Amino acid sequence: MLSRRHFTAALALATGLSVSGLALPALAQTDIKLTLDWRFEGPAAGFLLAQDNGYFADEGLNVTIDVGNGSVEAIPRVATGAYQLGFGDINSLIKFLDEDPSQPVKAVMMVYDKPVFSVVGRRSLGITEDPKSLEGKKLGAPPPDGAFAQWPAFKEVAGIDDSAITLESIGFPVREPMLASGDVDGVFGFAFSVILNLKANGVPEDDIVPLLFADHGLNLYGNAIMVNEAFAEENPEAVKGFLRALAKGFADAVADPGAGAAAVLARNEILDINTETERLEMANEMNIKTPYVVENGFGGIDEARLAASIETLKISMGLQGNVTAADIFDAQFLPPAEERMLP
Repeated sequence: MLSRRHFTAALALATGLSVSGLALPALAQTDIKLTLDWRFEGPAAGFLLAQDNGYFADEGLNVTIDVGNGSVEAIPRVATGAYQLGFGDINSLIKFLDEDPSQPVKAVMMVYDKPVFSVVGRRSLGITEDPKSLEGKKLGAPPPDGAFAQWPAFKEVAGIDDSAITLESIGFPVREPMLASGDVDGVFGFAFSVILNLKANGVPEDDIVPLLFADHGLNLYGNAIMVNEAFAEENPEAVKGFLRALAKGFADAVADPGAGAAAVLARNEILDINTETERLEMANEMNIKTPYVVENGFGGIDEARLAASIETLKISMGLQGNVTAADIFDAQFLPPAEERMLP
């Protein structure tokens, strides 16, 4: 039989009250819908491990993770409130807010400190490590792709004459098969996705030439976590808890890429564990665990660098100058830097 004290404690636990001044955890969880930029593949492991390892639940969050259809499309999903949080291209967000600064969406955590935007071509089709080798070629361009969104900026800083370049609008499902068959000479995309998908389509590794925009003068940021501002205003602790959990998930994905890939395959069984482990390792090395992140922690930004990237986009993407770095990125929800260090 329960003692009177134990009965009171049990009743308090069930009703969310406190015993002897000790606050007990609330039973209700905050529901959050998150949209990714793309399918469940290796680089999504940080999100999935945060869920599988209970980090979201520990923060009182019930998180639903949905796939996306390109790093640009995540932005309106969050701005409209269809999703409370999303993962998408911060440069496209800058363009989006420059066109309408009243849109209620901001970036709150940087994931790809170095953007993964690239044109990937084939050496046998005349593409080399020199961006000027793209001149006169046919390039496949999925319209919602974040890399393609940065083509105006890249061709300017790389000094590419695009007068003889043919841009062919293609869908994501046929992107790598078209390059593998030689129907196009190169394609826009995220390097870690295109390279491994080409290998899966039978293209020899030494025939694959990735031209990363960041390696050829385009010093931009990449994909970030974005939040609906109305949701953040009403639920600031939930946003803080989400980012705290996510930092742990990405740390786990860096520490054990194999476990991260296994979490991906639990949602997408048709994938290959070795391919997704390699894809995650590439993303960790190229885009996530950069020298800046090693020194300063995962998730933050250098405001001066973000401001400089906005100036670059003013020239190359025709921004009107309606936004500043402070309008784009809000760091107030980030955990302390010591809680965001990657192993």
